[in-house]
Amino acid sequence: MTKELCLAIHGHFYQPPRENPWIEQIELQKSAAPAHDWNERVFQECYFPNSVARVLDERNYIVDIVNNFEGINFNIGPTLMSWLKEKHPGTYHRIIDADKRSLLIHHGHGNAIAQVYNHMIMPLANRKDKVTQIKWGLEDFRHRFGREPESIWLPETACDEETLEVLVDHGIKYIVLEPGQAGAVRNFKEEKWHDVSNGKIDPKKPYRCFLKNRPERYIDIFFYDGPISRAAAFGDLLFDAKHFMNRIEGAKSESEPVQLIHIATDGESFGHHKVFGDRALAYLISVEAPKRGFKTVNYGEFLENHPPQYVVRPYFGEDGAGTSWSCSHGIKRWEDHCGCRGVGPAEWTQHWRKPLREALNWLRDELSNIFEQEGSQYLKDVWHARDEYIQVILDRSEENVARFFGKHAKKELVKLDITRVLKLFEMERHAMLMYTSCGWFFTDLSGIETIQIIQYAARAIELAEDITNRPLEEKFLERLELTKSNVTQLKDGRVIYEKFIRPSKASFPHVVSFYGIDSIFKEYIDKQNIDLYCFKLQILHQHKEVYGDITLNLGIVKIQSTITLEEQELVFTVLQFGAYDFRSSIKPLQETPDFENVERDLFDEFHSSHIIELIKKIDKHFGEKHFSLKDIPLEWRIKIISMLTKESIAKINEAYDRLYEDNRRMNEIYRSINLPIPDEIRYAVEYTLGRRIIEAIEELAQFRFDIRKAPRLYKLTEIALELNIETRKSEVSSLLSGALTERVKALAENVSPELATECINIIRIAKKINIPINERTAQDYLFSLFKKWQENSSLMSSYSIETVKAIFKLGAAIWLHPKELKKEFARLFSEEVAPPDPSI
Repeated sequence: MTKELCLAIHGHFYQPPRENPWIEQIELQKSAAPAHDWNERVFQECYFPNSVARVLDERNYIVDIVNNFEGINFNIGPTLMSWLKEKHPGTYHRIIDADKRSLLIHHGHGNAIAQVYNHMIMPLANRKDKVTQIKWGLEDFRHRFGREPESIWLPETACDEETLEVLVDHGIKYIVLEPGQAGAVRNFKEEKWHDVSNGKIDPKKPYRCFLKNRPERYIDIFFYDGPISRAAAFGDLLFDAKHFMNRIEGAKSESEPVQLIHIATDGESFGHHKVFGDRALAYLISVEAPKRGFKTVNYGEFLENHPPQYVVRPYFGEDGAGTSWSCSHGIKRWEDHCGCRGVGPAEWTQHWRKPLREALNWLRDELSNIFEQEGSQYLKDVWHARDEYIQVILDRSEENVARFFGKHAKKELVKLDITRVLKLFEMERHAMLMYTSCGWFFTDLSGIETIQIIQYAARAIELAEDITNRPLEEKFLERLELTKSNVTQLKDGRVIYEKFIRPSKASFPHVVSFYGIDSIFKEYIDKQNIDLYCFKLQILHQHKEVYGDITLNLGIVKIQSTITLEEQELVFTVLQFGAYDFRSSIKPLQETPDFENVERDLFDEFHSSHIIELIKKIDKHFGEKHFSLKDIPLEWRIKIISMLTKESIAKINEAYDRLYEDNRRMNEIYRSINLPIPDEIRYAVEYTLGRRIIEAIEELAQFRFDIRKAPRLYKLTEIALELNIETRKSEVSSLLSGALTERVKALAENVSPELATECINIIRIAKKINIPINERTAQDYLFSLFKKWQENSSLMSSYSIETVKAIFKLGAAIWLHPKELKKEFARLFSEEVAPPDPSI
């Protein structure tokens, strides 16, 4: 019997939204080091590598670079896609392009499917939120991928009957669930049901599920292979593509003519959770699966060719509350202490989950009432408008906002009313973001994911209080106080709120204070427009003077939120005295009708050099409340401190240089008798040699990395080696890696033997001074050139044989071995290419 063996791998790629809700940017997350934040770290380890995945041969040479998103079924969370588009547009567009190519390969069925908007656990959501989450997820998908999705990923595969109803109402063809979420099945031709609970369902076929309350309506379901999926996520399958394929091949049935072996796992398994998992996936899809007779498909294609022959009755728990793939207790992980936990001491509990869920449910209901009562004054249908607010989230231009209100407003709204209604919508957006599932997933209330969702709750409260003047924060904190942390010193939710949430808030005065301090070090001009996070600043007036170590900076700034379009004109004054002391005072311009007199009064006092009297006058005009460095967001503080210390560091450099030169002879003596140099001067030597090595490399770059100009660099590294000195290797590596990438990119765009030689010289120099180079991006650029030549060999033959051989030599030096292209070279030039040898 001829068998049709199909393989589908689904990757659920997702990160929780991590943006500070007041500035709409991700702040520094130290736990993600060396990356700036966890999105960035997972991007470097997973999303980027999977878009340019390496296929290696037996000698670890790269024989192909593929886009894994072309070969797998996948979903990517909308908030993650938004971040990718802003921060890494290249990878973002490779993902979009992969879906477009998959449509051609799979007869109109794309690999990408949608995802519920911000990873809310659907069975725990009320119906209004279920609808909005699905509508937002679908519209986000249409906006990015330019087509209708066939399916939508349910966060944690959590599902209940009401969720199925909403999915069917929105035209979803199929979903993917965990095998334990199946209860019973029957053949279409039979009436008898067969128990398949506890994961006994056959995952090699799709099933049809008819709705309980509307049996004429249905949705199809794929139940992934549980054991293989778990082995990929938590076992060793992703360490070896052949081992991975052996396991997949072992799941096939000898009796079924058509069968689908498919797994589903977090996409982050492919590179982030499992190092080089992206490579194992690439080899499996490109080499192992086809070699063993498996056809790679996506769910949509398989469903069209092989519609369900069986009906399934899902299992959503004994009480019907819902089940999921990551909690053996149904959905309790996101509402109670159930025993499912993350990393932490064995005695830690998760009793905090229930009161946190209850506090947020109370807040959601309060905010819903406010939204309905306030919004109905301006909107035709508040809930329909909320469902379509995703169109504004995706395009916040004032023109698009006007179109939105033209459709949904009862009448033409004035600017203040537009801002008021936008605040209502943002209140609701944050009221949904606060239900992001990761907030409950891990071990303690003080985890960054839980702090994040409480931030969203705080922002929603702030917006609600701004609109209604109703005090909600204290009532929320009373409920939050019932959540108890496992960390003794953090005590409870109220303490965590005061310690982590309140300091993260950023108001208009915070932003203008940062500008006022920052503009001490930079020159801005009147009427200049500045974009700062989610704010636009226009400098209406500025007057800055310096006298000794005292600076007075005074001005007027018009600030606008790009989110709510709220705007205000503020007067600021910043007094810097000494190197690190700042005092910033802010006041609305409308409360300063005599601004010119204020300006004259302050600068007259400034010229008198009486600092105490000047502070008194500032307090007289602005009030005693003021901001200092500690009151502005951490990232802004770091930026300002870096500017402040720049001059001091330059002086330290000079001192280190003198110390090194003064003690050079002593260092040589220590070196000659193999004694370590004294600790008292060791750091100065390390710093000076490291800096001089960097200067030598920068000088070499000016000479196109001519090897004949390298002796000074070699001498410096030799001295460092003899003195057993660390020489800022990571910085040197970054410098050489960047130089290589820049030149390989130029080479791929405009082939020249000189550039190839320069690139090879960089690699030689790095090897000589024992510095590792990050070759990944250079490999991508050069392989793109090889692919162009492969597709059109006349491009390769237009260059001299020496030029082409030089580029192949460079390729070998960075572990590229395009075998088929080298065969074409031999045909065109009647000469074989030497076997690859990275030891140039």
